[in-house]
Amino acid sequence: MPATVTVDAPLPVLGHEVRVPLVTGGEVPYAALDYAASAPALQRVWDDVAAYAPYYGSVHRGAGHLSQLSTDLFENSRATVAEFLGCRPGDDVVFTRSTTDSLNLLAAALPPGTRVFAFESEHHAALLPWGRRADTAVTWLDAPRTPEQAVDALERALAAREPHGPALVCVTGASNVTGELWPVRELAAAAHAHGARIVLDAAQLVPHQAVDVAELDVDWVAFSGHKLYAPFGAGVLAGRADWLRRAEPYLAGGGATRSVARGAAGEPVVEWHDTVARHEAGSPNVIGAYAIASACRALTAAGFERLAERERVLLGRLRAGLAGVPGIRVISLFGDDAPRVGVVSFVVDGWNSSHFAAALSAEYGIGVRDGLFCAHPLLRALLVENGGAAGECGAPGEAPAASAIRVSFGVGTPEEHIDRFVRAAGELVRDGARWSYRTEGGRCVPEGPVARGV
Repeated sequence: MPATVTVDAPLPVLGHEVRVPLVTGGEVPYAALDYAASAPALQRVWDDVAAYAPYYGSVHRGAGHLSQLSTDLFENSRATVAEFLGCRPGDDVVFTRSTTDSLNLLAAALPPGTRVFAFESEHHAALLPWGRRADTAVTWLDAPRTPEQAVDALERALAAREPHGPALVCVTGASNVTGELWPVRELAAAAHAHGARIVLDAAQLVPHQAVDVAELDVDWVAFSGHKLYAPFGAGVLAGRADWLRRAEPYLAGGGATRSVARGAAGEPVVEWHDTVARHEAGSPNVIGAYAIASACRALTAAGFERLAERERVLLGRLRAGLAGVPGIRVISLFGDDAPRVGVVSFVVDGWNSSHFAAALSAEYGIGVRDGLFCAHPLLRALLVENGGAAGECGAPGEAPAASAIRVSFGVGTPEEHIDRFVRAAGELVRDGARWSYRTEGGRCVPEGPVARGV
C-alpha cells in the first residue's frame, strides 16, 4: 500500500453515515463504490430541494405566486446549467429525464439521411438510439487502442462516407468501463473538418471534470443528474438549436404548443413552439432541474481542479492497492498510463464476478458493480483478451466469469472506503469467501457459512 495521505471528502453526501449488516455479524458503515451507476445526492442538493419544496407550484402557465416562483426557479436552473457547461450564445438547454433520454431526443431530431458514427466502446445509451429510424444510417467503429487511433479511425470513416450528407459523431468523454478519458477536442476537430457534428456523452465526465462546450467545440452535450449527485430523475441535452428547433417535437402535448385548433375537416391544427419548450411537453420535473443546478453550483464552488486532484490521489491509491493483489487484472483500452477518472474495472482469476461482488457486500459492507455495465460490445472485446469463461455464482475454482467488477467513486468518497476495499479484495483472493453463495432471481446471494478445516 502507498504511504498514508489524508484526503477528506470535500462535499458531504447523503448516506455517508448509513450502517449495513454483515452476514458474519455486526454492522459497518456502508462503503458506496458504485458512483458510476448513480452517485449519492450531495447534502447541499438535498438541503436546497428541501428548502424549495414548500414553495413548489405549477410552471409556466400559473398566475399564482408559487407558480411564478417555480417558473423563475426552473428557468434560472436552465441558465445555471448553461453557465456550468460553458454554452455558447444561442445554444439551447433542454431538460430531459436522463442521458439516454437526451440522446434519444437528439436521434429523433436528426435531419433525414443523417449518418451517425459511434465507436463500439460506447455505453448503450450512445449506441442504440440512432438506428431506430429508417432514414438514418449508423456506422459502428471498432474500439480503438489509443486516443490517436480513435481520431484516425474517425477521420477515415468520415472521409469515406457516401453520400456526403449530414453526419453526427457520438462519443463518450470518459468510459463508464475503464474510466479512461477520450480525446474529445481532437475528435470534434476531425468531425468538423469533414462537415459532421458531434455530441458528447458526458455522463461519466461531468461529475469529475469541468466540461466546457465552447472550449471542446462539441455541438451538443448530454448528461444525467443522477450521475452528478442530483438523483431526481432529470437530465440535460445542451447545444446547437437549429436541428432541435426544426425537428418534430419529441413529445406531443401541452407546453410544446403555441396554439391548437380544429381544422375544416375537424383535424387538429397545431402551432408548435420554436424554443426549448418544443421538446419539453408536459409538466416539467422542476425539482430535478433545480437539483441539477444546485449540484452545478456546489461543484463549481468547490473548484473542479481541487476535486480532480483529490480524485487523482484516491485513484492512485486504489490502483496501487489492486496492483499488489495477485490475480486481479485491471481492464484498460488505452493502457495503464492513460488519464482517467475514478472508475476502475477488473477481473479476478478463479472468481465469478458476481460472487466476488456479493462477498464484498455481504462480508465487508462494500457496494460495487458487476456485469457488463451497459457496454456489452466493449466488455466482451476486453474480456476475450483477459480469457475466462462464465461460471456459476459461488462455484469454487471457476475461471473468471464473462463479466467484470467495477469500482467507482467521487467527491463524497472517504479514503477509508478505498482502503477497506483494497483490504477486502486482498483477503478474498488470499483466503476465499467466508460464506457460500447461490444464484437466486439472477442475483448472487449469501447462503451459509463456509466450513473451514482446522
